[in-house]
Amino acid sequence: MQENKNKKMKKGFSLMELMVVIVILGLLMAVVLPNLTGKSEEAKRKLSCVQMKNLVNSLKMFKVDNGRYPSTAEGLTALTANPAPDSLLSYSTAGYLEDSKIPLDPWNNPYIYIYGQANGLDVISFASDGAEGGTGENSDIKYSECR
Repeated sequence: MQENKNKKMKKGFSLMELMVVIVILGLLMAVVLPNLTGKSEEAKRKLSCVQMKNLVNSLKMFKVDNGRYPSTAEGLTALTANPAPDSLLSYSTAGYLEDSKIPLDPWNNPYIYIYGQANGLDVISFASDGAEGGTGENSDIKYSECR
């Protein structure tokens, strides 16, 4: 009877069992974490391309209604407020963006809009460094280069 009581009391984990579990968890983290660390920056770059695609679609709707794209000087704000009420009579009263807000890129920087007759239009994000140019993760993201 005393033997049954001792067996019931020894149902917890030993120190050795806990150490084995901790070592196994540490090994799993050593294998998995390096694969995940670079993914957040990659996800931001992909999100930037998706947002730029939505902006370009809004710019195309602007052109359908008004017969032209906004100029570079008018910029993306032309999607939220009529830049030339006297000449753009078919401008949508609701604007061309949901909530009438121009989205920021995933790094909380404004998108850059460029329009030229010969080169067409492009939307650019300066990525994580927020400055023009850069290499690697800091390289600019252009809509024209998004897949």
